[in-house]
Amino acid sequence: MTEKNGRWKREKGKKILILGASGFIGNALYKELCNFFDTYGTFYSNTSFRSNQQFFRYDIEQDDITKILKKVRPDYIISAVRGNFASQVIAHEFIVQYLIKNSCRLLFISSANVFDAYSKYPSYENDKTLSESIYGRLKIKIENMLMRLPKGKATILRVPMVFGNASPRVKEIKTLLDSDEPIEVFPNLIINVTSDDRLTQQVHYLINRDKNGVFHLGSYDLVQHEEFIKEIIKRLGNYHPVLKRVYTTNEDRYLAVLPKENKLPKNLGVTYQEVIDHHLLVD
Repeated sequence: MTEKNGRWKREKGKKILILGASGFIGNALYKELCNFFDTYGTFYSNTSFRSNQQFFRYDIEQDDITKILKKVRPDYIISAVRGNFASQVIAHEFIVQYLIKNSCRLLFISSANVFDAYSKYPSYENDKTLSESIYGRLKIKIENMLMRLPKGKATILRVPMVFGNASPRVKEIKTLLDSDEPIEVFPNLIINVTSDDRLTQQVHYLINRDKNGVFHLGSYDLVQHEEFIKEIIKRLGNYHPVLKRVYTTNEDRYLAVLPKENKLPKNLGVTYQEVIDHHLLVD
């Protein structure tokens, strides 16, 4: 990728395949990257993508991902795929075999939940992963698979809660507010967060610079879950929410991924307040 007059020129020769490109994060990545790279994606149930020649239907429980990989021959695979957990593991086993045999790299969207068994501190790139949740253990299983690959073949992106206008979390909050239903908050949970557009800009940068390794892509600061949700509600309008406070422990616990070794440029960072102020727009 080359830069001219402050803007990135499209490098048509570089192909990207986004697995799960019809989902919230996957589609945000597609929209960010498609103007700069020859970008392809997969979808499953959202039939609105059928007419898009850049998209392939992919049933993670039935289809062999290798067929799509051989057809597209991507330089980069971005895995944001969802679905049956056992099928996700099998799909990534096929992807690993493809990576070994071909000139191709993988960016895997992982989660802060790979550390959800720890509670006393935020987590950094080289900390040992340990999870009490099925979701977190799935991500760890795939991460461990990727870490056995030759250096430079896989980049692991650990992401905290992602917010944005189209995010499932914000949609759920809006629905609960409109129906006067209680909204669950966790007063003792300390988190960091990010937005869909900042996350996609960070991924774009990592591809441009051919970065690899483990990256923690959350806000640089921390906030209590309850306070953050209250700020979002305030941003959304003049509501009087019903909050259901859930206490899982008597002490503060952390679910936050912070960078220590692999830091991005300051202009690509984000604070939790910026997620609210600049990445959530009132309809």
